[in-house]
Amino acid sequence: MKKLFTLLLILCCFNSFAQTKVGGVELPSEIMVKETKLQLQGAGTRVKLWMDMYAMGLYLESKTNDASQIINADKSMGIRLEIISGLITAEKMEKATRDGFKNSTKNNTKPIDSRINDFLSVFLSGVEKKDVFEFVYNPSEGSLIYKNGELKKEIEGLDFKKALFGIWLCNKPADKNLKEDLLK
Repeated sequence: MKKLFTLLLILCCFNSFAQTKVGGVELPSEIMVKETKLQLQGAGTRVKLWMDMYAMGLYLESKTNDASQIINADKSMGIRLEIISGLITAEKMEKATRDGFKNSTKNNTKPIDSRINDFLSVFLSGVEKKDVFEFVYNPSEGSLIYKNGELKKEIEGLDFKKALFGIWLCNKPADKNLKEDLLK
């Protein structure tokens, strides 16, 4: 009985540290948003010119492969993005993200332009290899933007969250293969 208890304890500890490796980056299998546990839905890398730019994980309360449902849900969720290429600069990240917002909103960014600029200011403060960005949505607070574990911005509105998550999940995503990987 003692051996069984020890084995169960070891398995529980191992499971709590489970991670997924993608693009050389270890992504946790779960993250917490307030009291809500989010599970890793899927993970992949953003590829440009045959090179990995960043690794990303999508975290949801419950798994689904319906991109539209994820974009439109007013539920806690998160994205973890780790820079894995030294070729990414603040300016390149800002431009690519701005283009992503245009695609996500079908070129209708006007209602959220000031919030997009607020969001992009986090990148403009500098982007380096191994930087970790987390975009966490909580219905009661909005989108919380972290850089290397430090809260940088709080951006209100479900409309902003929809556009943000749409960058990677809309019908014209930043990277189609990454979208598929996030929805696995």
